[in-house]
Amino acid sequence: MARPIWTGTLSFGLLNIPVKLMTGERRVDLHFRMLDSRNKAPIRYERVNEETGEEVPWKEIVKAFEYDKGSYVVIEEADIAAASPDNKESVDIDTFVDADTIGAQFYEKPYILEPGKKAEKGYVLLREVLKRSGKVGIGRVVIRTREYLAAVMPHGDALLLMILRYAQELIDPADYKLPEGGLAKWKISPREIDMAEQLIKSMSSQWQPDSYKDDFRQRLHKVIEQRVKSKKVVRGKDTDEAKLPENAATNVIDFAELLKRSLSKKGGAQATPAQAAKKTAKKAAKKAARKAPAKKRARKSA
Repeated sequence: MARPIWTGTLSFGLLNIPVKLMTGERRVDLHFRMLDSRNKAPIRYERVNEETGEEVPWKEIVKAFEYDKGSYVVIEEADIAAASPDNKESVDIDTFVDADTIGAQFYEKPYILEPGKKAEKGYVLLREVLKRSGKVGIGRVVIRTREYLAAVMPHGDALLLMILRYAQELIDPADYKLPEGGLAKWKISPREIDMAEQLIKSMSSQWQPDSYKDDFRQRLHKVIEQRVKSKKVVRGKDTDEAKLPENAATNVIDFAELLKRSLSKKGGAQATPAQAAKKTAKKAAKKAARKAPAKKRARKSA
């Protein structure tokens, strides 16, 4: 059973709902150790004084901020504590905003709010009203020693607390070299637009997150298991790299042709009646050609 990160309250206006802040993600990364290739001994990282070359014990280590190259100011634990927020076990909602006004780039990490004892009624009230209104609550939350911006939103029977990035943490896309202008500027034809729309339609489906698995991790697990069993180095077979079209790095790619191929693979391209008739005639001719030699052989044997 997962333990709560903290137990406190979710508050907006005069309503206070006792809640537990629970983790909303599961880490499944594989962790590796660094070894010395000569004797396979683990490598130890030491805290070394740059001037003396001696290892420094943890009790002698202090935190400092480098305000200029080679110049530091030491920050005491009391300084950090003084800067820490007072409300450490609460989510205080300051405002409610429309859910669709928060861009996807602001969402960072999910947590689940679990109601405390006898707090179910207030929990359900907030959850269902948020569903009806299409709003999410925006506030601040302290996790461990840092204060975060957060959004409280309904998700099925749960209230999720989503950690949000501050605007200052995001890079403006305009800082990068991006193609400006619309379809006309880039000479994209109506035919290419139509075929792209057909391709998207043919490839569309319902979002099913459970159907996507971390295949790389699973394959790596198998490699590790094989190594453990055989205790031998296992080398994977080399595969030829996929060849790109010669003009793939230019702007003169025949998009219509690429889209046409994609549609035909997905079954999205619809043949015209004339094309369908032509195909049928070709198939019939091939079938007749295959049967003809068989008849000739039958006559000779007779």
